Amino acid sequence: MKQDVLPALPFIIVHKERIMMRRFFFFLLLLCLLLLSNTAAGMTVTDEIGRTVAVPSPPQRIVSLAPNITETLFAIGCGDRIAGVTTWCNYPVEARLKPRVGDLLNPSLETIVSLEPDLIIATADGNRKETVEMLARMNYAVYVVNPSCIEGIFSMIRHLGGVTAQEKQAEALVTGLRARVERITSQARLLPRPPVFFQVGSGALISAGRHTFLDELITTAGGTNIFGDSPVRYPKAGIEEIVMRMPEVIIITAMDSGDTTCAASRDWLRWDTIPAVRTGRIHCIDADLVTRPSPRIIEGLERLFDIIHPEVKK
Repeated sequence: MKQDVLPALPFIIVHKERIMMRRFFFFLLLLCLLLLSNTAAGMTVTDEIGRTVAVPSPPQRIVSLAPNITETLFAIGCGDRIAGVTTWCNYPVEARLKPRVGDLLNPSLETIVSLEPDLIIATADGNRKETVEMLARMNYAVYVVNPSCIEGIFSMIRHLGGVTAQEKQAEALVTGLRARVERITSQARLLPRPPVFFQVGSGALISAGRHTFLDELITTAGGTNIFGDSPVRYPKAGIEEIVMRMPEVIIITAMDSGDTTCAASRDWLRWDTIPAVRTGRIHCIDADLVTRPSPRIIEGLERLFDIIHPEVKK
């Protein structure tokens, strides 16, 4: 019997080795397929309005549907991956060279499709819900941001850093911006808080109520927003009420970034009973710096602090 079994042992050993090798290669193949699958699928994230989005990692062709998104993407080092922007995206200069997909409310879906994006980033406060839903139904990854305060901007920067694989750059940017905010708040804490009237645009007397970026900026910069008690986000103010509230500083948004003496400031000169008019404290500020929830809003905060507290030496 032993003589019959012994000659078969080498065959059995070789056969077992072949089975083990096949299992090994099968496992290796399965692992490779899983890795390839994960690379193709990217990651699943929850955007800022609670939607689940499958994002390729990292996205290579991004369409931005708002100026603040475009500015943030450039700020975290994604400028070369932006495939398209809106007609209102004017900063930085490089953004003006990108293909245009239309405005915030009515972007061209045909143009967006032609750009072959693998990620579209929209904003809840500006883009229509219908636009987001239509693009999602077309199987595009659409990530929606929704910053509503300075801390919300910092969160947005981090989130966009996460979905674009630029986490380190985003975190470094937030750290630097936060230090600038803390520098302003530490100085403002020790200073008087003059009443401020903020005029949005040069037409009707539209101001900023509570729970708005402008109200937060004025307060953080060491002023008191005279319409900060209004439950209306952007109330229309009457001149009699403004005179009654006696603002010591009037700030007007200018559409031209280089216009520091906007025409609207001259309209106030006849109201010399207002302290701000009597002392010549009527100022214009670039609207983009204080109305866009982007990293540059901290520059806007610093400009407001200089306007409200000129007595502080730089």
